Amino acid sequence: MDSAPKLGPARSEAAVFLIAALVSIYAVSQFLRNSIGVIANDLARELDLSATQTGLLSSAFFFSFAAVQIPIGILIDRYGPKRTMLATAVLTVLGTVLFSLAPSAPLLIAARVLMGLGCSTFFMAPLVIYARRFPPQRFAGLTSLQMGLANTGTLAATAPLAASAAAFGWRTSFLVVAVLTVVIALVIVVLVPRDAGSDKPKETWGVAFQGVAAALKVPSFWPVFFMHLATYGCFVSVVGLWAGSWLSDVHGADLATRGKVLLLGASAQICGMLIWGAMDRFWGSYKKPVMIGSTVTILLLAVLVFVPLPQPWATLWFIPFGLFVAYTPILTSHGKSLFPSSLTGRGITLMNIGTMGGAFLSQSVTGMLIDLAGRSEQGLYRPEGYRLVFGALATALLLSLIFYVRAIDPHPSRYATKS
Repeated sequence: MDSAPKLGPARSEAAVFLIAALVSIYAVSQFLRNSIGVIANDLARELDLSATQTGLLSSAFFFSFAAVQIPIGILIDRYGPKRTMLATAVLTVLGTVLFSLAPSAPLLIAARVLMGLGCSTFFMAPLVIYARRFPPQRFAGLTSLQMGLANTGTLAATAPLAASAAAFGWRTSFLVVAVLTVVIALVIVVLVPRDAGSDKPKETWGVAFQGVAAALKVPSFWPVFFMHLATYGCFVSVVGLWAGSWLSDVHGADLATRGKVLLLGASAQICGMLIWGAMDRFWGSYKKPVMIGSTVTILLLAVLVFVPLPQPWATLWFIPFGLFVAYTPILTSHGKSLFPSSLTGRGITLMNIGTMGGAFLSQSVTGMLIDLAGRSEQGLYRPEGYRLVFGALATALLLSLIFYVRAIDPHPSRYATKS
């Protein structure tokens, strides 16, 4: 991959604006991917959706997102992250507008597919920009900023979306998001520097796909990949999809209460991402924090399986869950560290197939599990169905963690110590 001059102290102000623009576009993706959770019951009532259909509606975003990660990685390496990101932003706007106008479930699902395609570059492209313009030692910190600050989009998909849906309707709320996406894209056109090396000769598509094959063969790819597969699926299946329904069906929470509780969990996740990323150099390891965070996450999910929490404790549960499941910046940095610079775009996007593909699988399968348990006489999903969901997520993460223990740990501090 072509390298660009690193941003020095004299350009710190430019770096701030660069990061702000890239965080903003990723915040749109975070909002859209998590926006079903707080309005799931409203959509189900309006369109008469089963739990399986609701899971499909939400997971369609992640399916299309994951499906295009390999070509997206090649496009980023060939044409530059800025160009690729702006091209897909058009699809994001189209999908969001279609979602706000769609009169039926099939069109809503089609809109979610377009959203996923459009947002497919909003995380990978910024990471490639960071990798090209900043020293390797700052990548984990920048990743945590990108993921943590962009989760304001996740926050907006909780209580603010609930309030907006109650006041103006969910359709109008999504139209506003479409307009905001256009504005952010225009800001990126102005603020984000021109892609470095975009005028240099491009590798052929054959060579590009050979690079994908080479990335799949790097040491420890698969243990880290499967950890990506299980980790994000836990958070997005809980906070992004089923927690709102669980709070409503099991604890009797109304729309406003659901939004506030999900806001609490999303806020805890943001704090957790910033904390985990800031502690990267303290740990001197990628594996240690990932293993600690995932182990606690498994135990927290197990609590919901075996302990019938009353509503106050159920609300408080979201705080440690958000904090400990937020080790993803370290896991992302671990994945990035495995690849040579020429394969950074393809390597990171391959890891993201695990992240988003895992979210698709977990949301689809958990919807089926809830339908398997059926509904109560009052028409609510049974607590047993939700326990199946939490148990399945904990089991998947545990199996991935057992595999992950085998991964190498190429943290930069290890080489600094040796030298």
